[in-house]
Amino acid sequence: MLSLTKEQETQLGIELATKRQEHADLDAAIHTLVQSKMADRMLLQRLKKRKLSLKDRIVQLENILLPDIIA
Repeated sequence: MLSLTKEQETQLGIELATKRQEHADLDAAIHTLVQSKMADRMLLQRLKKRKLSLKDRIVQLENILLPDIIA
């Protein structure tokens, strides 16, 4: 198990909150573009790829900060 200092935990917590907010913002932007029916497919594809990348990082951070404890 990875041992983190309070400072590291805080930094990772801030990064996690930032990534979650960015993920939500991208979700809203994608939704708005799709609803406008004027969306550029390449732009949508890039935004969705970035959103997926953020989700992967969010999962990594959650696993570091909240590891599963097998009892």
